[in-house]
Amino acid sequence: MNALEIKGLTKSYGGFTLEHINLVLPCGCIMGLIGENGAGKSTTIRLILDMIRGDSGSITILGKDNQDEMRATKEDIGVVLDEVGFPECLTARQVHNIMRNTYQRWDENVYIAYLNKLDIPRDREFKDFSRGMKMKLGIAVAMSHHPKLLILDEATNGLDPVVRDEVLDMFSEFTRDETHAVLISSHIVSDLEKICDYIAFLHKGKLLLCEEKDVLLEQYGILHCTAEQLRELNPAAIRGKKESAYGVEAIVQRDAIPPGMNISPVSIEELFVFMAKEAK
Repeated sequence: MNALEIKGLTKSYGGFTLEHINLVLPCGCIMGLIGENGAGKSTTIRLILDMIRGDSGSITILGKDNQDEMRATKEDIGVVLDEVGFPECLTARQVHNIMRNTYQRWDENVYIAYLNKLDIPRDREFKDFSRGMKMKLGIAVAMSHHPKLLILDEATNGLDPVVRDEVLDMFSEFTRDETHAVLISSHIVSDLEKICDYIAFLHKGKLLLCEEKDVLLEQYGILHCTAEQLRELNPAAIRGKKESAYGVEAIVQRDAIPPGMNISPVSIEELFVFMAKEAK
């Protein structure tokens, strides 16, 4: 069973259109959702959570329609949005008292373990938390009711590098259980490249690609050549390019480039930046 299936999802409002999105997140995997501000990442996540309704298409979460069966499905989803929305007067201890009456599988021992692991104070009010501390509390809550799917919108925002690395390891450990999965958006593409099995590129409401990370890194490379050499190549093999007085750098499909040309490895961030610029 797949953790998440999106088919033909479209949503238009306020001059923006999320256009015919199709993606599949298998159980046991982490998918990174990459895109610039306004690309549609948060809109996609809100559609998945049935916070807003799409104009067309379907969303299935753990085999259940997200609109018809969302109430039952919510028990299996851990969510951290860009703004963690706990009342400002609450402490982490009081959040526990609320959540144990919210989730049937709320686990106090797991929650306390995360508070200790992430160094979250028990009795400080939420309004006095830093942004990073708020995110850490949101992550602790999301993971303490034994969810099967984590949906994380910029959940590593505001975390210092050491804590961010620790949190990423937690997400990776979560998917060691092959019934679990994670969908995570982030501006920190290096984080996603580190932990993700699948990468989805959103640009101005369009899904540029959705593929296994290792396949992308094997399939594409950066070609260093002259403008004349680039013109001699099959245009279909070129996914983006950058020209300067010193020559051309282009993202290319490795198997469509003649042997002997100068191709170097590409990072996920470079691949996205080149493709997004080309899409403009």
